[in-house]
Amino acid sequence: MSVNGNGNGIAIRAHGLTKRFGSLVAVDHVDLEVPSRHVYGFLGPNGSGKSTTIRMLCGLLTPSDGEIDVLGLSIPKQAEALRSRIGYMTQKFSLFEDLSVRENLEFMAAVQGVPKARAPKRVDELIEQYHFGDRQKQLAGTMSGGQKQRLALACAVIHDPELLFLDEPTSAVDPESRRDFWEKLFELADAGTTLLVSTHLMDEAERCHRLAVLNRGVLVADGTPIELTGALEGHTFVVESADPRRAQRVLVALPDVLGVAQVGNALRVLIHGEGDALSHLKEALAGSGQEADVHPAPPNLEDVFVAVTREKREPQERAA
Repeated sequence: MSVNGNGNGIAIRAHGLTKRFGSLVAVDHVDLEVPSRHVYGFLGPNGSGKSTTIRMLCGLLTPSDGEIDVLGLSIPKQAEALRSRIGYMTQKFSLFEDLSVRENLEFMAAVQGVPKARAPKRVDELIEQYHFGDRQKQLAGTMSGGQKQRLALACAVIHDPELLFLDEPTSAVDPESRRDFWEKLFELADAGTTLLVSTHLMDEAERCHRLAVLNRGVLVADGTPIELTGALEGHTFVVESADPRRAQRVLVALPDVLGVAQVGNALRVLIHGEGDALSHLKEALAGSGQEADVHPAPPNLEDVFVAVTREKREPQERAA
């Protein structure tokens, strides 16, 4: 396995990264650093700019502005030199459904320039690592979604890439297959691969060593999951009320409340600003004639996501 990056522990560095499509600014002056040998997450809603950013980072799309350094190479100028050092996988990664597992791997080995003397051994290694020993002759088109996903990942790493881009690769598979898939990602990171994974799933974001949150093309948060949730300490509360729907209507109208979500029979409330938020919530509920138990709760990544994507909106928009 080759050493990642340019010798300083950073596999990807972008400064002022911008992409415009006519009057639409899809990515807006993003600054980014992805540490080597990490699983780095891109979290954001559909249309937030995640896929566009990934395509620029791997040289598939030319930025409108900004600078990109990937594995010590200037992108897009040196994109051709980068291609043999990276892997790329999406939710719609194309397998040849009329080829067997082994044939798909052999074909990708040829496409990625794996030396002919090395290719058979490399295919055997991946068949064992990805648990296809009893399925190597099975046609890819007859496999389950989770099995296809594992094969797609094996194809993406056939050439031992130093850096792997994964663009929402697990959106179409069941939770157990997603869990197994993530175990494979951490095995790759342990072996020296840097991974950049885009997702809109909170449980996946929590698994990342570090993550960035994109919203409307803007990087609105960057840090470890613990750092990001720690920044919200004292801003999340649980409200237990006999009439949670009525309590929710009262709380969403408050100007400092960023979000109210019902979880079972309780409400999870995220509030912005300084001051005694606990008393503020209790007074609002009491003023509407409701009895409710309000207590602080440890923040999670969903709270972080709501906070960084909503706190700059106007109060009436947040309450909508």
